[in-house]
Amino acid sequence: MLELRDLTIETTNGKALVSNLSFSLNEDDKMAIIGEEGNGKSTLLKAIYNSKLIENYCYISGEVLKNNLRIGYLEQSLNTNWDKSSVNEYFLKDSPEEEVNIERYEKLNEIARELAKIGVSSEILKGERFVGTLSGGEKVKIQIAKLLTHNPDILLLDEPTNDLDIETLEWLEDFIIHSKIPIIFVSHDETLLEATANLILHMEYVKTQEKARHTLQRVDYKTYVESRATEIQKREQDFGREKREYLKAKRKLGHRKSIVRSAQERIKDSSVRRRLNKEMRVIKTREKVIEGRRQTQKLETEDPIYFSFGKDSVLPNGKRIMELDLDELKIGDKVLAKNIELSIYGPTKVGIIGTNGVGKTTLLKEIYKRLAGMDDIEVGYMPQNYSEELDDKDVVMDYLVRDLDEIDFDMIAAFIGRIKLNWDEMNSNIGSLSYGQKAKLILLKMMLDKKNVLLLDEPTRNLSALSNPVIREVLKDFEGCIIGIS
Repeated sequence: MLELRDLTIETTNGKALVSNLSFSLNEDDKMAIIGEEGNGKSTLLKAIYNSKLIENYCYISGEVLKNNLRIGYLEQSLNTNWDKSSVNEYFLKDSPEEEVNIERYEKLNEIARELAKIGVSSEILKGERFVGTLSGGEKVKIQIAKLLTHNPDILLLDEPTNDLDIETLEWLEDFIIHSKIPIIFVSHDETLLEATANLILHMEYVKTQEKARHTLQRVDYKTYVESRATEIQKREQDFGREKREYLKAKRKLGHRKSIVRSAQERIKDSSVRRRLNKEMRVIKTREKVIEGRRQTQKLETEDPIYFSFGKDSVLPNGKRIMELDLDELKIGDKVLAKNIELSIYGPTKVGIIGTNGVGKTTLLKEIYKRLAGMDDIEVGYMPQNYSEELDDKDVVMDYLVRDLDEIDFDMIAAFIGRIKLNWDEMNSNIGSLSYGQKAKLILLKMMLDKKNVLLLDEPTRNLSALSNPVIREVLKDFEGCIIGIS
């Protein structure tokens, strides 16, 4: 079975991601990798699957022993090079560039069966529907189906719940639980984590020590979270108690020490001075003993992200945002919905829901197109595909200060720190950030630009289970208008 021995991963700019990680995977293991954005969760999956995927930006040491296992790997985002390929071609080729292997046509029935298991009609294989026209959820489904046709011994899933509707989420949960092969997955979905994981790998970055730390426990997710909270609380209580006892003993000993030192300075009698010197040596020995008793250390944890929208994002009650009257919602020649009427007044929060492929993202883009040119509101848009908003070649700081009327670099640097980006990341290209870091960057830009209408397409899809509760509270407290898909 899969085994890691002293695996260490460090980025080329010196940030430690993994330090001496060792484990062996059992047949029934469902390992969840958790941790803040940018801590290397996706990088670790890539290193296990194929270290060549990260060798241009990471140094790797240690061993990944695969023992001739077939490993299926679900990327966090489907390569856009597939966009102009038909769905049929996607299943019949290993890469967009190669020619279709005619011999694989015999697998189409098997592919259709796998698609049916996850609620995708085999009709998707017919005609010339291109991968680029699929919804985010449909793309995830065809990736999973393609993996299963290769009969893998182990599955590596990077944020598999992104863009899935409730029905497919339930299927994925059931699939992981009943899978006969081990699965290692990264997920922000707390429900999925609680229902499926029986082995937790928590990846952290200890900022003050500039080192990576990991915790590996063979427990379910809920037990891990509760036991960790209990451990942190106990350590803080023990640390506080020991500190009080230490200070009390040190004050008492310090008082005695000053008396003895004063006597040493005054008394000339040699026999008395010998006794005083002896007592001073005893006092110094006790000081060392007291210092040695302070054994409990606080468990240094990563601070949660923090930011909030200010008063500039407040919308007055009854503010007219839009009146939408749409005869048809289409993507290409395909009609997704008809006769859409929508009246939105702020401040309000509108949720767009529905199964994969019904047009949620297409509708949000249509709303954005209509609102973007309005002068009396400030519209911010987080697309499902971050490349629509972000240029990977841009520097993080340059992106954040662009179009700002007033630039306070110290304030912006402080906000960047609040979303857990360090100095190097602040001055690096956006393309070097993880998907979760990019999501936080877009939200921070909206805050700095004082947007009062937010269009959010799956805003929490790439955020960790640790960041998600914070972002939910930020959006809950937002006093503008939100139109979102989640």
